Amino acid sequence: MAVTKIHPIEKTLYLALDYIMNEDKTDEKVLISSFACNPKTAHLEFEQTKRECNSKAKILARHLIQAFAPGETTPGQAHQIGMELCQRVLQGKYEYVLTTHIDKGHLHNHILFNNISFETGKAYQSNKRSYHQIRTVSDDLCKENGLSVIDENYKRFKSRYSTKGKSYMEYTEFKRGNSWKNKLQLAIDKAVLKSKTYEEFLKTMEDFGYEIKIGKYLSFRHKDKRDNGRFTRAKANVLGEDYTKEKIKERIEEPSKHYIYANQKYHYEKCSYKKPDTVVDMKNNEKVQSSKGYEVWAGKHNMKTMATALNEMRKSGISSYEELDLKLKKVASDRQQLLDKIKHIEKEMKSIYSIIENKNTISKNQLIYDMYMKDKENKAFYEEYKSQIIAYETAMKGIKNFKYQTLNIQVLSDKYMLLEQEKTTLMGEYSSKNSMIHKLGQAKKNTDLYLDNHLEK
Repeated sequence: MAVTKIHPIEKTLYLALDYIMNEDKTDEKVLISSFACNPKTAHLEFEQTKRECNSKAKILARHLIQAFAPGETTPGQAHQIGMELCQRVLQGKYEYVLTTHIDKGHLHNHILFNNISFETGKAYQSNKRSYHQIRTVSDDLCKENGLSVIDENYKRFKSRYSTKGKSYMEYTEFKRGNSWKNKLQLAIDKAVLKSKTYEEFLKTMEDFGYEIKIGKYLSFRHKDKRDNGRFTRAKANVLGEDYTKEKIKERIEEPSKHYIYANQKYHYEKCSYKKPDTVVDMKNNEKVQSSKGYEVWAGKHNMKTMATALNEMRKSGISSYEELDLKLKKVASDRQQLLDKIKHIEKEMKSIYSIIENKNTISKNQLIYDMYMKDKENKAFYEEYKSQIIAYETAMKGIKNFKYQTLNIQVLSDKYMLLEQEKTTLMGEYSSKNSMIHKLGQAKKNTDLYLDNHLEK
């Protein structure tokens, strides 16, 4: 596994070059390569390119570091991987010097490349996107050369369930199981499971109530407009890498490559939040006492409100006041049971999430920890890798005594998804019970007030 870092150099470029070309670190300068420049005069050539391109950029060069896990590769292979990284990332447009250091117990490449392209005259754009590209290319090269990489199942899990970058409202809805993005992901998962062809998938999504816009990206909008009527693009940075048009097609064509999705009933329920009418208190309302016209209106309003309340009660199978009281208690009890189940699921999800994080930490630091255990008296090695060793030991303690500790990240991710879908279903039922309690509670309140007014007469 290789770790990459990049930072700018604004001054003393020659000192940075001297450092990376130190013969004690580079096997007497054997592990030094360059492109479109001489390593000894690279600082002058970088400046000459900048002058010729009339660039006013303050940054002279970029320093890219690619570090490998101890014992995982050889100096020659590490240097070759560094060469491939330069070719794929810089694409022959920037001068660079590459060196491989062998002095710290772990191999690492230093790449100093000109901030100005001799081909375009433009400065290198260093941002999150370009860094992500470097990291992806580095991971690909590690994979091609048989080195370890970050667990793909972990990357997929984090992409889907990370709360980073979410607005407060979206984060809250995500935690409640009401996030419209989350519901769209679940709908796509369900549709993929049911479909044998891409066309069948599109038809299934329409059956789930989604409008579909087909262009460069697939876009979805549910007909109940719970996503404010806007289409949502199926892009990696919106829904996750597993929800792009290309990935959906791949999941349909090669289902065995992907994790299992729950075969649950998927539904949307429109909730009405209209406040039920309230019976006017004919005995104590001041307007009723002072205005005959308002008194007449209030009497008609109360009769209409009670007719609506009785109709709602009949829909719920209630034919008497006693049944209304019993129904309210039953629905309240059911709601509490649902809440208890939801809390239990959330606790289980939290546990699985923690295990996945700890297992990833263990996987990342396993090689270093194994080397440490072989020579625990080596204080220099411990000081160099202290943070990784402590992280490994903390993660091992974190999974101890958990019932899922023997499962791998893919299986844990599947379990987490099943629990998430179960929670989403229960949250829908909980919302329905809440709505029913509100309606029946208002019906009981209206009935009590109406009867109290009329019995008084």
